Amino acid sequence: MTDSLLVHNQKIEVEWHRWENSNKPTLVFLHEGLGCVSLWKDFPWALAQMTRCNCFVYSRPGYGLSAPCVLPKKINFMHTHALNFLPAVLKAAGIRDHIIIGHSDGGSIGIIYAGSSRAIHLKGMISEAAHVFCEPITRDAIKEARHHYQHKNLKTKLEKYHGPNTAGAFWGWNNVWLAPGFLHWNIEKFLTQIKVPVLAIQGRHDPYGTPAQLTSISSGTIDCEAHLLDNCSHAPHQEQKDMVLSLMAKFIQKIIAIS
Repeated sequence: MTDSLLVHNQKIEVEWHRWENSNKPTLVFLHEGLGCVSLWKDFPWALAQMTRCNCFVYSRPGYGLSAPCVLPKKINFMHTHALNFLPAVLKAAGIRDHIIIGHSDGGSIGIIYAGSSRAIHLKGMISEAAHVFCEPITRDAIKEARHHYQHKNLKTKLEKYHGPNTAGAFWGWNNVWLAPGFLHWNIEKFLTQIKVPVLAIQGRHDPYGTPAQLTSISSGTIDCEAHLLDNCSHAPHQEQKDMVLSLMAKFIQKIIAIS
């Protein structure tokens, strides 16, 4: 059920999938750069059914039905969200033990958070199509997205999910990734500080990142299970849904077994 929370005096769209009396870690979903609660569709509910874990999904400020965000975004916007806003969201939602599931920008936010001192009650981290450094292929794909937004039907598609937030959601994401300073953006230092098990997933044909992203995550973390999926681009949980559900459920069940 979609609801809202007040976090740092901002209304945040949230959705819970609950299991009565569940004492397992809560699965916390962090969406992609143009995502929101509703763009996860039924994936969180399907994973909740498989794991019997409570699932918590929210839209970051400026996305979905959440309050607008301040623009332009700074190059460290993912750091700010991971280290300041995400812990406040977890506190407001009453979440203690948890597992992060982050897609694209959400995966990068999850990595920063997991490698920080703020991740006190974190039990595991799942990244899907996450970025840990900026690649030319990423910027090329984001330039292509700008063309589709301005001249094709991407704006219309996004309006269905973001409503009045559409322009801010798109340009806030697009402009910061294409800023000259973003060429030097890199979060690999956080990988070595992650103390929980990691599951990293990427599509072999992801237009937003090469397999070098997955290699960096796998080699940079202490305990990582990595999967490069064939016939898959930037949204494995949609394009290879059954496979990704299976991988995530098994990973989560292992964490529950050792907790």
